[in-house]
Amino acid sequence: MRKGFTRRPAPDAPTEHATNYITPGGLERLKAEHRFLLTKDRPAVTEVVSWAASNGDRSENADYQYSKRRLRQIDGRIRFLSKRIEAAEVVDPEAPRSELARSRAYFGATVRYADAAGVEREVSIVGTDEVDLSRNHISWVSPLGRALLKSAEGDQVVLRAPGGTEELTILEVRYERIDVERFVEPDGSGFAGRDALKKPS
Repeated sequence: MRKGFTRRPAPDAPTEHATNYITPGGLERLKAEHRFLLTKDRPAVTEVVSWAASNGDRSENADYQYSKRRLRQIDGRIRFLSKRIEAAEVVDPEAPRSELARSRAYFGATVRYADAAGVEREVSIVGTDEVDLSRNHISWVSPLGRALLKSAEGDQVVLRAPGGTEELTILEVRYERIDVERFVEPDGSGFAGRDALKKPS
């Protein structure tokens, strides 16, 4: 196939995989957002669309145009979340595993390592939907995640990143609970129904 016909994923879209490996907390977060969109946000926006549509010329109705656009965004996100949840394969870092499996870094491991300068860092290997750099949660398909997979304490691995290669020394591999940030309904999310668009008298 010629290069011109290859399709690349959008920069902000996670790489598609047949199976969506995810931690229990990560799956619960996806389900919570899905539930919120389906039972709260979408019904509220649908109500506004219906109300705005009853106010005359839709082509010049800003409330209607904005609400329809928002509804399409919500529906797209619901479809995305549905597919991710359906493809989810939960891997619990706290689940019992053999001594050999505990000694090596696989999905769900927390790994402490040092770079060539001796600077130490600790990361947890999670799914593509759970990446949170502020919590040092990295994807198992990221360059660093791939470099760490199957490594054990004392191993030296090579990180191949866009900026070049770097040798890392594995200091510790352990399995423990990985706290994923819970889904929180955004402030002012959706609409408070058509009353939100009514001007005060």
